[in-house]
Amino acid sequence: MTNAEPIDGSIGAPDPGMVRAGAAAAARRRELNISQRSLAAQGIINAGALIAFEKGRSWPRERTRARLEEILQWPPGTIAGLRRGEPVRSTPAQAPQAPPPSGDEVSLIAQAVITAVHAFDATVAALPPADDDAFIPRVTAILTDLRQLEAVASRAARIGRVTPTLIKALSTVRGLYDDLMMRAARAPRATLGHRLYAARRRANLTVLETAQAAGVSEQAIEHSEAGEQISSAEADAIEALIGQI
Repeated sequence: MTNAEPIDGSIGAPDPGMVRAGAAAAARRRELNISQRSLAAQGIINAGALIAFEKGRSWPRERTRARLEEILQWPPGTIAGLRRGEPVRSTPAQAPQAPPPSGDEVSLIAQAVITAVHAFDATVAALPPADDDAFIPRVTAILTDLRQLEAVASRAARIGRVTPTLIKALSTVRGLYDDLMMRAARAPRATLGHRLYAARRRANLTVLETAQAAGVSEQAIEHSEAGEQISSAEADAIEALIGQI
């Protein structure tokens, strides 16, 4: 058996991006029914290093990441992109449907998400006042990471059994996201998406209901709240709705 390439080693307290990337890789590995033992047998990464990576405690070397991406059927650079907060780019389905992960496996992913959310505590506490020029860019970066973590937890819920730990993970990440979006909406430089989210929450409207009230698509509401580009006509319709509710 060839020796699995080692990793760069522990990087101290895990940053949220590292935990997010590890949790996403773990979910993908289980989705494809790939065992830790098989990766070690192929000389890709040994079990201990893989566990450390999937728990967000260490970061694989570039060569190891490339080999993992090949096994996970991800485009090159996906793992590093996940750490930066980028979504997984779609790839054609190549493997047969794998059995859903066990409750223990789902809970492991959920615990990684919870750990990542708690890693934001110091960052959130260090946010400048809401009227500071740096507040919106910094809170927006945190919100982007939280959306990625919520996506990881939601994916685990779709492909496996919903465990108490997973419920806690979803509640934790969504609770912090809601708090930060509402804080951002009160800031003088709040974006249209921040203000839309706050208005929608105060009116107890779902994304679908908000879209119907504004006369735009659900995607326009979701893109606006995520800070993504929408058309000027959609922005005007959303702005008008905010003024009404």
